[in-house]
Amino acid sequence: MSHFFAYLSRMKFIQRWGLMRNSRVENVQEHSLRVAQIAHALALIRNRKFGGALEPGRVAILALYHDAGEVLTGDLPSPIKYFNPGIREAYHAIESSAAERLLQMVPEELAADYRDAILPGDDEHVQIVKAADKLCAYMKCLEETAAGNKEFSHAETALEEQVRAIALPEVDYFVSTFIPSFRLTLDELN
Repeated sequence: MSHFFAYLSRMKFIQRWGLMRNSRVENVQEHSLRVAQIAHALALIRNRKFGGALEPGRVAILALYHDAGEVLTGDLPSPIKYFNPGIREAYHAIESSAAERLLQMVPEELAADYRDAILPGDDEHVQIVKAADKLCAYMKCLEETAAGNKEFSHAETALEEQVRAIALPEVDYFVSTFIPSFRLTLDELN
């Protein structure tokens, strides 16, 4: 018997942005889907516009599982996670341990496949997922401030700077092509 998918199903109970008032709560499960969608798009953009050779499906899978360990750790807010190098290093160790524990729940015949999805190492595909994760945080801020939630104003400014600092042409393309729509109302989108 494996508890792997029972644990993954608990992603819907882990709320993000825990230190901030949200106009709409976001959970890790829906966040992971959004990151997968954006990462997939970034991979396609790199391949079609910038001569890349990424595997969009692999990027999407990595994104789906990028926060899977949080079913064991919860979501530690960024201001705490990055407060100082000691905390960042300790939390990284906790995240790695949680991922290993989760992988121990996978049946042996599938373990190598899930290991690559949950602990993929660091390559171009992971770089795209990290960029998508940052873009999704920025888009959440845009949605919150558009809803009149000033709680996200500082985070929006900080994340916009972080997104602009990502040295990937596919991110620049995504920002110029898709981000302006996040500032529009439904009537304006129609």
